[in-house]
Amino acid sequence: MKEELKKVVTSAKSEINSVVSMHNLMQLKSKYIGKKSILNSFMQKIGSLPKEERPAFGQTLNIAKNQIEQMIADQEEKIKELDYNKTLQSESIDLTMPGRKRAKGSLHPITKVWREIEDIFMSMGFEVAEGPDVEDEYHNFDALNTPQDHPARELSDTFYLDNDVLLRTQTSTVQIRTMENHSLPIKIISPGSCYRNENDASHSPMFHQVEALFVDEGVSFTDLRDMLNIFVKKMFGDKIEFRIRPHYFPFTEPSAEIDIICVKCYGEGCNLCKGSGWLEMGGAGMVDPNVLEKLGIDSEKYTGYAFGLGMDRIAMLKYKIPDMRLLFENDIRFLKQFS
Repeated sequence: MKEELKKVVTSAKSEINSVVSMHNLMQLKSKYIGKKSILNSFMQKIGSLPKEERPAFGQTLNIAKNQIEQMIADQEEKIKELDYNKTLQSESIDLTMPGRKRAKGSLHPITKVWREIEDIFMSMGFEVAEGPDVEDEYHNFDALNTPQDHPARELSDTFYLDNDVLLRTQTSTVQIRTMENHSLPIKIISPGSCYRNENDASHSPMFHQVEALFVDEGVSFTDLRDMLNIFVKKMFGDKIEFRIRPHYFPFTEPSAEIDIICVKCYGEGCNLCKGSGWLEMGGAGMVDPNVLEKLGIDSEKYTGYAFGLGMDRIAMLKYKIPDMRLLFENDIRFLKQFS
């Protein structure tokens, strides 16, 4: 039996040293030292030996088992090292190859328009003012001469957070806060987010607006017209004309709507302007004396103009975007066009 055991050890050594995969090595481990292994079969034969030979053979069997276990452990380390080297080779980097180009990000079209608007008005002497998105009814409605029964105050139009706390429906609130806290003259624009209960192809519950305010001695409607003319030319190009139509707003008197020549057909009439040749831009007018007086400003001495334009609307016209919802869907295919 000792000779048979020696042959088993020799055979095990040959097989273990030639194996190159962990799976096959585990199979050999099971074959030689597992529960149903060759060495276990020798253990079962010890009882058939003479009593005086059993201790010596048992000792020899343990030595054989330890030898095979050591062979398996050594081969396991070799296989791990071999696998590691293969992994290194497969993951190696050719430093001579050109690097991968990183795709450049781009500004959102609204951000681009926002910054361009600020640049245009700052070049005309305006400062940029900011205010909170969450407002009270006084700054959003009362101070702007909006009657208590005005439809804009209804829940169907305005998002209320509490009885008199709401998400601002316009950035005119910044104009009120500026007139409350700053000395005259005041010449500001107030770009920012606004919120109204509207949602379709041309309206969004959250939208962006820029409003302007200029209050000083001797400010006239002619100043408003000249400023708007400069802005339209700088934003849309020299070919774009604008017009002012009479309108009504609670916080301006007189009030007007601002239109520009259609940026697609240049006044000929098309689907964008619905055949009229004109596109609506926003509202404007001279600050109502009641608004000035509520804020402690002498309306006999000071006058001012104000206007409000939708930045989303400007972005749609400037970049010929057909649906406002595209601006808020975060579709990378759409946004890549502005890189």
